[in-house]
Amino acid sequence: MPQTIVFVHAHPDDEASQTSGAMARAAAEGSRVVLVIATGGEHGESPEDLAPGETLKDRRRSEAEQSAAVLGVARLEWLGYVDSGMTGWEQNEHDGAFTAAPVDEAGARLAAILDEEDADIVVGYDWHGGYGHPDHIAVHRTVRQAAELAARRPRLLESTMNRDVMRGFRDAMKAAGMGEDELFDPDGPMDDGNPLGTPQAEISWQVDVSAYVAQRRASLEAHRSQVTDVGMMLSMPPEAFTAFFATEHYIEPGSSEPMRPGWPFGQDASVTVG
Repeated sequence: MPQTIVFVHAHPDDEASQTSGAMARAAAEGSRVVLVIATGGEHGESPEDLAPGETLKDRRRSEAEQSAAVLGVARLEWLGYVDSGMTGWEQNEHDGAFTAAPVDEAGARLAAILDEEDADIVVGYDWHGGYGHPDHIAVHRTVRQAAELAARRPRLLESTMNRDVMRGFRDAMKAAGMGEDELFDPDGPMDDGNPLGTPQAEISWQVDVSAYVAQRRASLEAHRSQVTDVGMMLSMPPEAFTAFFATEHYIEPGSSEPMRPGWPFGQDASVTVG
């Protein structure tokens, strides 16, 4: 049965790289997909072709709208916070920075959207936002708070990256002849000093989105201003891109079951809690 699913992301383009497959699949299967972005991505890359009077925030909002259209998003909302920058930047504490916002305040803003939508499911991030970015950690805290505050308690899922799978990709690239300086180490320290993502043993769901890889690519292409990060993903050979973006991984807090393939965004999906 179709659901109302609210996906919450830290910056414009995060939806494209992390949950775009599930968003496109859910929309295609008749669910109402809502995208909430916490910040304007003000500390991303600023393109050279900004029009007179156009800000990076303006451009990134426009790109997010294009991405949302590609994915079949029914509603795009902004929490209204400012990009906090990376760990340790002075911007972490600036007025309006998402990471400096009281979790009760941010949670209430998001809970209001959940109530307006009568959301069945809300999707946030794992405990350290995948790679430790302060705004991603703030998304984790905000989504959990909002789920508690919402009048109708929505089911909670958390997007993550499967560290074991990422390690396998690294080994494959090394076997293909890439040098150590070109390889990405998922076990190395990320922005907060922790390894990337989550071990497979702590993940609940592996989601097949292979039928939506083209939409995932189009979603990434919408964020064309972010040349370094998005450009790196789009430069992957087609076979590698398909393999990398054919699955997504989600944690269901409280689940006692090992990771299983399936579709957690349907009404009948459930895991044993214990």
